[in-house]
Amino acid sequence: MREAVCKRNNVKIIGHGQPMIFAHGFGCDQNMWRQLYPAFADQYQIVLFDYVGHGQSDVSAYNKERYGSLNGYAQDVLDICEALDLREAVFVGHSVSAMIGMLASLRQPDLFKRQIMVGPSPCYINKPDYVGGFEEQDINDLLETMEANYIGWAHQLAPAIMGNSDRAELGQELADSFCSTDPIIARQFAEVTFRSDNRADLHKMRVPSLILQCQSDIIAPITVGEYLHDQMAFSTYRLMEASGHCPHLSSPLETAMLIQDYLQN
Repeated sequence: MREAVCKRNNVKIIGHGQPMIFAHGFGCDQNMWRQLYPAFADQYQIVLFDYVGHGQSDVSAYNKERYGSLNGYAQDVLDICEALDLREAVFVGHSVSAMIGMLASLRQPDLFKRQIMVGPSPCYINKPDYVGGFEEQDINDLLETMEANYIGWAHQLAPAIMGNSDRAELGQELADSFCSTDPIIARQFAEVTFRSDNRADLHKMRVPSLILQCQSDIIAPITVGEYLHDQMAFSTYRLMEASGHCPHLSSPLETAMLIQDYLQN
């Protein structure tokens, strides 16, 4: 099983010690962690991977039914933990991976010691009692644009997601990452991501969690981070100086320092 899972998810292992699993966000791959994980490589066993359909994963393993909900991606995480015999892991999840990590924790809490949620959101669409940042029509338009012109969509939206407009190379890197993802798989993952609603699961979470909230994040506004912290009894909330949705790329030093401080307490 180990060989099959490692091939499917392009698993890479660095060093020894308590496992620290890095899970990338939509349209990205494990390379997005390259500026962050070295800060932890001396103390932890670093586990990097790609979700099926991303990076150097085995695209032939993609199954529309399995990956028709975030639970399918959570099962990938659990499969990796089982294949590598990981226990009491620190799970670092960016964006949608924060909720994927939470779902994995709810199913097998003994596998996880801490959850680090970078730019998380339990629900992206505004509800009568909740501000997620998007209206239903916004998501419909986004998905229609992806289907009609995926490359154009990627180059238009990636810089806005990244923020930090004075550093155009960051937005370009994210756009390139989006463009390297199979557009059909990306379209389904986007729909699964942006239509997900995990608000009802938050109060069940017992694994201690750090919520890292950025300034001026169009994907996960400050109200979302505050909502998560309010709903999760075992959470710690940190509002970063970093802006945009990808602080592990735009502000890796601040991101590393906040995680290290949290893990040491």
